[in-house]
Amino acid sequence: MAKAIRFHETGGPEVLRLENVDVGEPGPGQARVRHTYIAVNFIDIYFRTGRYPLPLPNGLGSDAVGVVEAVGPGVTDIRVGDRVGYLIGPQGAYSEARVMPAELLIPLPEGVSDRTASTLMMKGMTAQYLFRQVFPLKGGETILYHAAAGGVGLIACQWARAMGVTMIGTVSTDEKAAIAKANGCAHTIVTSRENIAKRVREITDGKGVPVVYDSVGKDTLEASLDSLQPRGSLISNGTTSGPVVIDSQTLAVKGSIWVTRPAMMHYITPRTHMLAMAEELFGHVLAGRIVSEPKQSFALADAADAHRALESRATTGATVLVP
Repeated sequence: MAKAIRFHETGGPEVLRLENVDVGEPGPGQARVRHTYIAVNFIDIYFRTGRYPLPLPNGLGSDAVGVVEAVGPGVTDIRVGDRVGYLIGPQGAYSEARVMPAELLIPLPEGVSDRTASTLMMKGMTAQYLFRQVFPLKGGETILYHAAAGGVGLIACQWARAMGVTMIGTVSTDEKAAIAKANGCAHTIVTSRENIAKRVREITDGKGVPVVYDSVGKDTLEASLDSLQPRGSLISNGTTSGPVVIDSQTLAVKGSIWVTRPAMMHYITPRTHMLAMAEELFGHVLAGRIVSEPKQSFALADAADAHRALESRATTGATVLVP
């Protein structure tokens, strides 16, 4: 048996319950992982509230690190005692231990602690696929990135700096602006008192940017479109403020804009590709170009409080649960 967070109905953080669950032994192609840290991501809130429907009751979370306790028949590249992380798969990471498909587990290299890795699995791999696959940056570009002081944002700041990319990052407060700049964001825009598109035009001498990475959605859509160069790309990689709805005619008027709504699942498979992505990410970490630690930690039993903090935008960087 193990402790796990479950929910039986959708709603606010109060629907999250700590329960005993039967973990069981791994079957063919599976491994049992004892978690050391569990990442909290904004997408978890979408599942909890029902924006992304799940059959109920269900577990929550898809992003954690830990140690392999047992492996099932047919598993050859993961062994008992291996330190691993994962970022995709069935919901249920908010738990002390669980059985997972072994093909989804990513070995953690020596030199990268579990604590550091817990902030990198989903968030670091998200930065990888946004910057290296969805709109591949080559270096020398000036980009606009929303929520630059968030969990993915702080990694993105460092990755941009490592690539020689000038990042303009939006933040909600002066405190978050200072944090983003300390992590490599070249310019910050404090959205509570600055006009995003106007500042982007000022920073770029009126040209705008070739790409905007927008995880906010509804509230920043107009500013994102108005910040782009003709034939620029809007990467809509999140909707924390609400869904994005665009009239295709608007895209023509704004400069023949390209829009994509990428999903990690379509960029991370097959397994060989996922491991190559992780290798690139960990390479930056081991070289000191990306430094990442949790900014907020909560006990597993206090998952509801972690959700409240995340929803209130009271957090910076990564938030984790500790079993």
